[in-house]
Amino acid sequence: MVHVRFEGRSYDITENQAKIQTGMNDNQIKESLAQYFDVGINRFSDYVIDRPTSGDLIIRPEAVYG
Repeated sequence: MVHVRFEGRSYDITENQAKIQTGMNDNQIKESLAQYFDVGINRFSDYVIDRPTSGDLIIRPEAVYG
């Protein structure tokens, strides 16, 4: 499962829906998400990809504190 926080909304999508495959690097994942959401890849430039041990992916904006 891919959990995405994008433009203030949360999305749970499957790897197949987003065309994400095992072994993809961060940039490739961001490219696939940009295509899925039909936006430019630059919209994901400040996003972080977390890979918890569960095997899911969490894609979220970078947290800025202070």
